[in-house]
Amino acid sequence: MAHAAVVSRVYGIMAEFDSPEALIEAARRTRVEGYRRFDCYTPFPIHGLTDAMGVREAKVPWTVFICGLIGALFGFGLQVYTSAIDYPLNVGGRDFISWPYFIPITFECMVLFAAFGAFIGMLAYNGLPAPYHPVFNVPQFVRASVDRFFLCIEARDPKFDPERTRTFLQSLNPISISEVEA
Repeated sequence: MAHAAVVSRVYGIMAEFDSPEALIEAARRTRVEGYRRFDCYTPFPIHGLTDAMGVREAKVPWTVFICGLIGALFGFGLQVYTSAIDYPLNVGGRDFISWPYFIPITFECMVLFAAFGAFIGMLAYNGLPAPYHPVFNVPQFVRASVDRFFLCIEARDPKFDPERTRTFLQSLNPISISEVEA
């Protein structure tokens, strides 16, 4: 009787470093080498790491701005519709579209839509909720929240080749190198 072969899928290869400086240098060299699909894991924020990784500008601020603008237009448009089109009442001789009176509601709608845009945009751009990530399969990764620094090159990177990537990571002088199974 034949048994089905167990095929392990590789998520990437991870290198462990003992200092923030070593991780920044490794991230810089990884970027220079041509890898684009890699991530760094640290126990605390490290100034300059995002520059070394070549991280693009965040999308959340633009999402918040666009949602706030949509909210302001919605709030103002709703007031124009209700007071000039749907139920026009001449109260005290003022205009049907009296924009100074519309400012508070317009502002509140802008803030509400911007807040929803920030929350939903942050979740969407970060791929959340994500209750599981393959890097947790590496036993050494337990120390990522204590005192170790990790760099993982993902297998979906166009330049990824298991042998060459492992050789490149060894040239960075890490403490250890681990294969991350998906």
